[in-house]
Amino acid sequence: MEENNMLNETEKEIKEELSPEQFEKTEATSAETVKADKPKKKYTKKTFVSDVLEIAESTLITIFVIVLVFTYLLHPVNIVGHSMEPTLYGKDRIFMTTVYFGIKDGDILVIDNNAVYLVDDFGDPYEADLSYNPIDECIIKRVIACGGEEINIDDSDPSNCKVMVNGKEIDEPYIKEGARTLVGSGPFTGKFPFTVPEGYYFVMGDNRENSSDSRSGYVGLIKKEQIYGKAVMRYSPLKEMKTLFNSYKKSSDERSN
Repeated sequence: MEENNMLNETEKEIKEELSPEQFEKTEATSAETVKADKPKKKYTKKTFVSDVLEIAESTLITIFVIVLVFTYLLHPVNIVGHSMEPTLYGKDRIFMTTVYFGIKDGDILVIDNNAVYLVDDFGDPYEADLSYNPIDECIIKRVIACGGEEINIDDSDPSNCKVMVNGKEIDEPYIKEGARTLVGSGPFTGKFPFTVPEGYYFVMGDNRENSSDSRSGYVGLIKKEQIYGKAVMRYSPLKEMKTLFNSYKKSSDERSN
């Protein structure tokens, strides 16, 4: 305690001998001296080259990852037409992936419609012989039934059309409000219900009355090899960004329970 008191007294005496301005200047000079005594980091040519190489390496790794993602995982796709409204609109932009584990009911697929597959009277698939197909292009549709599942469209009452999979009417909240699922005069007219062959898919657009899909003789069933990829996200317009891989679909019976 006596030592601390002595130090305080000494400091007090110094302050009395020096003016406030001189005392503050003395303290600042001491701080600068301490700072000057610290060793400065030498920035040599070797250090500069090392920093540049580190930045270049990080940049190249970032570019490589981006290229890898957009080459093998995500591919941008522009939406044309109105067949998938209200889920997707013309000029929307989405990402599709070519890396996925299986396809299930409700998935949205990007398809190469380069061939048309139908079923004969025995339920076996065959490729239709078309001299001209006006829809020989890339299309996007939703999976309604997979291989091995029974598909049935009952439009006997146009005001109450029913889409059934494995004998159960499915609930489809994604279709355009008021749109009816009509069979019309397509290649499967009179063949419902039928079992979708293994390795094939029955697809339809969400805008049922304005969609050329599996009900049409220009599309038919989709063979596995015709699938480019699965839609996973809409990224444009930005304010409408949303994921697409958790498409909702289950039977009305299950939903009501």
